[in-house]
Formats: sequence, structure tokens, C-alpha cells
Amino acid sequence: MTAHSLLTTLLPLVADLSRDLPEGERYRRLLHAMRELLPCDAAALLRLDGEWLVPLAVDGLSADTLGRRFKVSEHPRFAVLLSSPGPTRFDSDSALPDPYDGLVAGVHGQLEVHDCMGCPLFVDDRPWGLLTLDALDTERFERVELDALQAFASLAAATVNVAERIERLALRAEIYRQAGGQPYKEMIGQSKTHKRLVQEINLVGGSDLTVLITGETGVGKELVAQAIHAASTRADKPLISLNCAALPETLVESELFGHVRGAFTGALNERRGKFELANGGTLFLDEVGELSLSVQAKLLRVLQSGQLQRLGSDREHQVDVRLIAATNRDLAEEVRSGRYRADFYHRLSVYPLHVPALRDRGRDVLLLAGYFLEQNRSRMGLGSLRLASDAQAALLAYHWPGNVRELEHAIGRSALKALGNCRERPKILSLSARDLDLPDVSAPVIEAQAPPAPLTGDLRQATEHYQRQLIDACLERHQHNWAGAARELGLDRANLGRLARRLGLK
Repeated sequence: MTAHSLLTTLLPLVADLSRDLPEGERYRRLLHAMRELLPCDAAALLRLDGEWLVPLAVDGLSADTLGRRFKVSEHPRFAVLLSSPGPTRFDSDSALPDPYDGLVAGVHGQLEVHDCMGCPLFVDDRPWGLLTLDALDTERFERVELDALQAFASLAAATVNVAERIERLALRAEIYRQAGGQPYKEMIGQSKTHKRLVQEINLVGGSDLTVLITGETGVGKELVAQAIHAASTRADKPLISLNCAALPETLVESELFGHVRGAFTGALNERRGKFELANGGTLFLDEVGELSLSVQAKLLRVLQSGQLQRLGSDREHQVDVRLIAATNRDLAEEVRSGRYRADFYHRLSVYPLHVPALRDRGRDVLLLAGYFLEQNRSRMGLGSLRLASDAQAALLAYHWPGNVRELEHAIGRSALKALGNCRERPKILSLSARDLDLPDVSAPVIEAQAPPAPLTGDLRQATEHYQRQLIDACLERHQHNWAGAARELGLDRANLGRLARRLGLK
């Protein structure tokens, strides 16, 4: 490698330092230049976030790699690179597993990486992350000078620093840590719709406005609530959550406002409610559409005055709570039908925020799949867990009615089945479209219907028999979620519960 070729490659990157480039483009240029300078099959830039390495840009690796989160303690090559003061090249016959095995793009036969080198990045004398290069050829890096990689790493660190990315990424990492302290709290995506959502979260997060999060089941409304809280001035205060659909109506008030001893049967001790626990912080009410009209009225008073009374007490408690609510119901329609209070709805929807469905997020499905693949790889003790090309196509083609939650379950289920079909435990497990076994949604399912039974007998018995069948079938569709079944049947959840008990279904 001549000094001229090195200079020719690096000069455009130096010029980029003073340019305003879109997010991700600066890092893409960096890796592209590195692959020209140091020929390889794949390159990656990873940021160190606590005990995890987060890919910020990849070149030559599968798209799902960007969604993976690598735990350093589970990947010894990464640990070696991070502990080294400068570049490191691993022997081609190194026994340490390579985290990129099976992830090099466009490879069908040879899946294992055989030549690997990398270099830690330091910003302000602190470890920031890694640059890695990988090749399928065992002798690709034999003639590569480590000094060239070190020079490139210094420029990469300068690129990161001058672009003011460090501050923004550190802030985002802090937000995720405060939202729960685990990488699974991170909102992963690069689509335009996802970026718009993140922008809105950052916009409303700094205010104290009440937010109503809407979206289909499984899109991640709770993660959005956590991100809003973490972006707020209340981030160091508690975020308290309550699923309104998971509690009987008789217990909702106690959970929200607390109770005193003897307030009702079983109230043996005084207890603070969610509002008091969230004082100074944020209260997240999930499935807020399931609240009864009477509870809505009491909540409205608390939201307007900041004062509440525990059940069975005359004493007023003053609270300072920011409210975030979520629902998959059309509350405006519920108001028009008389099942929801208009004043409470308008108090909730000061800032409505819609979370897009997974089918509207394009290739984000591959990033999220990569995240779940890495989770399952670690859980199952595999060297590598990857998607075959037909599996990637199947993920992109499917419309995901259950959204991110359905994707998570599909990856976990298919990985377990694929491993169970192996005679020997493989080093690299590839998931095919057949392993995913996604439903074919292109053709409607037509079920054969039995001929109707003759309409004879007692009217009341026939009516109750029909009600049992209808409720039972509805519960089966909703996996015995009573709140969801009540919505479909157009009933209040409490009324459905009473009817089910009368019919002997509970």
C-alpha cells in the first residue's frame, strides 16, 4: 500500500468532516472508504453501550445485522478487540467464534469468516466502539499493514467526534437506560415512518403534555411511553404502569387511587395507589379504553385538580403526575356511541401519537428480526443464527397482523423448530422460509359450514345456547382475552363477565 493510495482514500473523508451529511451517510462513506483501502468482504462500525455493542453501519453484512445487539461477554473476539490498545488480527485458525459467521451478505455456501481484524475507537481517551473487517479468504489480510488500520481508526474517531454524533448517541443511550436499563427497551428502526415517530417522541417528551398513544396490538405502545418518559424532565423520577384491561372493575379504583384499611372486604392494610407511586414522575395507563364511565369521571377530577382520595378515606392527597395513555380502540368512535366520556377523551388526547403498524415500516422488519435472532442465538447457545434469503423475502412479504410481537414469536418459534430438526447441533443455524411457516394471507380461508340445526325447543334455552357459542368462539379468537372479546361483541367488559358467569362460562 503506497502513501499516495492511502492519501487518495482518506482525503475525501477529511473533506466530509466539514459537510452536513444525513444521518448514517457519514458512516456509510467511512466504511466504503475503508473497504477500498483494506479489501475485505465485510466491514462494520459498532458503538459500545455499556456491556453491549450496537452496529451503527455495516458494509457487506446482512441487513438484519443492524438490528442485532452483541453482548460483549458472549463474543470473545469483540472482548479481545476492546481490550487491545490498537489493531488486532486474529489467526485464521483461531478457536474463538466469530460473531459474523453466517452474516456476510450474498454468501450461500461458505458461511464462516476465516480472516478477521479490528481496531478499538477512542474519543476523548475513552473507548467508544470498534471498527471490524472480515473476509472469507483465510489469507486476505496477510499483507495488510496494521498501521494503516490504526490511521484509519484515528480518522474514524475524528469523524464521529466532529459530526457531533457522540453527544446525540450518548443522550439516546441514556434515554434507553433510564427507560429500563436493558437493550430490549430500544426502539429499533430506520424507516421514514419510524424516524417520524422518534422525532415526535423527542418533541413531546420535553413537555408535560398528556399523550394518547394509539396503534394496533403489538406495535410497541409501551416502548413509546417509556421513551417519552425518558426524554422528559421527569426521567429521574418513577414511571409507573397499569394495564387497565388486566384488572376487574372493582379493583381499578384501588389500584389507581389506593385505599385505607377496611375500605372493602380484603383491605387489611393501607395502600398507596399508582398515582401516589408516580408522584413527580409519569403514570402510564395501557388499554385505557377499557375504563368504565365511573372510573373515567374520577380520573378526570384527579387530572384536572391533581387531588385524589384513597378509597374509604376523606383525606385529600396532592399529586404531580404526567399521564401517558395507550389504546388500540377508536376512542372518538367510542365517544360518539356513548361508551366513553367526551371530556375525559379530550383530556387524554392533548397530544395524540400514532404508532405505525409493522407492515408500514418497510425493511425495519429485517432489523427487528436481527434483534430477535441475536436474542435467540444467545438463549439457545448457538454460534450463529441467521436468515436465509428466502426467509428474508418471506418476512418482507408478510403483512404482520400481530406486528412486532408476532414477529418476535415467529423468530423464537422457528429457531426452536429448526434446531429440533437438526440431527447434530450446528455451528451456524440458518432459518428458511419453511422454518418461519408464515400463513399465506393471499388466499382467504373458507371454512366448511355445517348445516344449521332445526329451530325447535325452548326459546330461552336456544338463546342461551347461541350466546355460549358466540362468546366461546369470540374468546377463542382473542386467546381468552376478555377485554378484546368484549370489544368485538360490543359489550362492557363487566357486563360480559356477568353474562359469562350466568351462562356457566366462568
